[in-house]
Amino acid sequence: MLALRRFYPLGLRSCQCLTWSSDPLLSQLNSCTNEDQVFDLVGKNKTKLSVKHVGGAISILWQFQKKKPEFLRSTNYVKNHSQFLILRILAENKIEYMDNEALVDMLYDILRFEVEAHDSLVEELVMEGWRRLYRILSVLMISISGIISQSFRDRLIQKAEFALETLEHVPLNHARRFVQFLRNVRLPYRPLLDKCNKVFLQNTSQLDSEQLAIILGLYQSLQYNNTEFRIVAKQKLMEMMDDCNNPLTFTRLFVALAPMAGPEAKEQLIETALLMADEFDHHQALAVAETMQEMECRNSQLIHKIASLLHKYLDLYRPVELAKVTQCLVMLRCPSPELYSKLQRLLIGCLQVNIIPVDIAMLTRVLSMLPASYMDETVVTRVDAVLPQCNLSDLNSVATSIIKWVRRDQLNQQGPSGVYGKLLQQVNSCATQRLQQANDLDLLLDELKYVAGEWFEEVLLEKMILAFQRLVNQITWVNVLEFSSFLIKTTYLCPPLLDRIAAVTLQHINKIYNSGTYSLLLPFAVLNYDPPQGEEFFKICIGHFSSRLGSFEPHLLVLLGFALAVAEYFPENLIKAVFNVEFLAKLDAQLDILPDALNRKVRSRLMELNRAVCLECPEFQIPWFHEHYCQQLQRKGNGKLSALQQQIHKLLGQILGGSHFAKVSVFTPYYYGIDFECILDKNKKPLPYMDQNVVVADLERVHWGLDGQFTGSRGLPPGAQRIAVEFLDSKAFCKNSNHPKGEIAMKKRHLEILGYQVVQIPHFEWNSMELSSKDAWIEYLKKKIFEKV
Repeated sequence: MLALRRFYPLGLRSCQCLTWSSDPLLSQLNSCTNEDQVFDLVGKNKTKLSVKHVGGAISILWQFQKKKPEFLRSTNYVKNHSQFLILRILAENKIEYMDNEALVDMLYDILRFEVEAHDSLVEELVMEGWRRLYRILSVLMISISGIISQSFRDRLIQKAEFALETLEHVPLNHARRFVQFLRNVRLPYRPLLDKCNKVFLQNTSQLDSEQLAIILGLYQSLQYNNTEFRIVAKQKLMEMMDDCNNPLTFTRLFVALAPMAGPEAKEQLIETALLMADEFDHHQALAVAETMQEMECRNSQLIHKIASLLHKYLDLYRPVELAKVTQCLVMLRCPSPELYSKLQRLLIGCLQVNIIPVDIAMLTRVLSMLPASYMDETVVTRVDAVLPQCNLSDLNSVATSIIKWVRRDQLNQQGPSGVYGKLLQQVNSCATQRLQQANDLDLLLDELKYVAGEWFEEVLLEKMILAFQRLVNQITWVNVLEFSSFLIKTTYLCPPLLDRIAAVTLQHINKIYNSGTYSLLLPFAVLNYDPPQGEEFFKICIGHFSSRLGSFEPHLLVLLGFALAVAEYFPENLIKAVFNVEFLAKLDAQLDILPDALNRKVRSRLMELNRAVCLECPEFQIPWFHEHYCQQLQRKGNGKLSALQQQIHKLLGQILGGSHFAKVSVFTPYYYGIDFECILDKNKKPLPYMDQNVVVADLERVHWGLDGQFTGSRGLPPGAQRIAVEFLDSKAFCKNSNHPKGEIAMKKRHLEILGYQVVQIPHFEWNSMELSSKDAWIEYLKKKIFEKV
């Protein structure tokens, strides 16, 4: 509460400033020599007492106590006196007139008299203090977000959380600033986000299109999804569509609504944008273009219109805006050589005068995106000058750009430039040195947050893992979620790092936000790795979220269920929660507002979880309800055989006695796709297929015995065996090893449940020097197939 004095030394409210000498009653109070004189004066003048008199009287009463030895103090006498009760009532009624210092002094004096914390005066004093501190807290957090330390950041977040928990009414702008602060410090701290989101939901009637657009944008940058808020936002924005009749309000509506609107609403927004486009200023044109990129707009008329506006306004844009313009035009596949040519001139002009490493890396990255761009001497000079100052994210941008230019020259049949090779070597050297010198895991994770791509995997990944291993003891409960989320993106199997994640989780599970368990479990599922005490690790994680399933976003619960299924864990309460009519209806509502890519991912994971439960946990009696969905996916497939598939099919034909003994691109029950299928009888002789078309097996052939065990497929001769032949490319394995990923292990498990013997052909075996001839391949396949039966 002393913070009120620091932040507002002059007071938040103006009140009459009286000195002791100019106020007779204050002078009389100051002349009292004991408590009874004060009480007598209060009793005679209680209708005249101002906020200053009340504060002065209570302060004087405490000064009398302070002068006495502790064992002679009469705090109970004072606290229980009838006139002290009057002073408390008057103080409570006059709180709003107290300045900050008087408020703090009053609270301290009352507490010194051992008045209970739940007393109405104490509660009102505390609440008013927090209201005043809260008014400046959100502004303070935004203003200093770029320069604060991690420890101060965490303290501010705690203050914000406490304010949201204790205040009855929280203004929308304050909650929005808290979210903006988290965006500025790039920290998706879920507890505070959830509390702010609750404030937004409680005040939806006050949200206009501008506020909705701001909040949705902040949520997107923090990768925070809340179904309830997005549904409410969508409904409110839909209601505003007919009222947005000027460029400013329409742009706000378009930015907020278009990415989550249905097909009809999107079409209406596009039509309105076409009608209003000529009135857009340069900011509005860019905002619309960015939203079109996000929603993957393919309306050629609108793309052409917005591109012409961007061309018109190019000279008005700052460097960072030029970068956004470039990215939008390229992603929207805008065919405008003249526009791209002007963009290149402007971007190079910005490079010539810029000295900030992050800006130079950004400008280089977007230059390389332009269709006919090239690396001239200006670009090389500017990049070369700042490389030692670049962080890993900037170096990744530069390296990716150089690789693009090299490949573009090769496609144009131009010889490789020595400049590219020299500059790329320097980028590699700077990145290696930076990793070797890294001594702070949190700073390293921050630099690596947006690093990805071919250069990262080929040049940096191994060195980065070594740096992580060197800093392994810096993995704590505070950063374990961020570390785990980054590690899974690399698909790199490093047992010491995974073991550390598991150890930290086991020790600090109660400090980890319940939905964060998904990020902790995912690496172990995807990388198909069991840590020491693996069963205890999974059990503790499952126990941590089991009682809080209702707090999960629907899509996240599906993803969590799938991750656990990959690892062969099927918590019954989670499975029953997901495959519940009410939950699935809620999931459907959320899918309508999720980005397309995430929508597709969640639908696919729900199908795969449904399949896994049907195959591995028939006792749950969960029905298979993805028949139509799988048939739709099957129809969308191209059905073309790759050169490798044709090669293996031909070799299988020679081994089995003809191509009609091996079926290509088969769909199993529950719609697993396998590369090849053949059937061997009990004497290991192949059985022919009469129809070589791609056939989906009849699900009626899949049945379970009374004991819940799969009993095989009807129609096969006694003793016959189906063989599934699967070619496993590099994506089926962890990045650095021949260890298969979790989904490959799960597929093998499920095919075996379906009655198949599974033959896996790893790419590193098929492409090895040992199998460099047709005879070697044939012998390899024979051994693989016939030894399985």
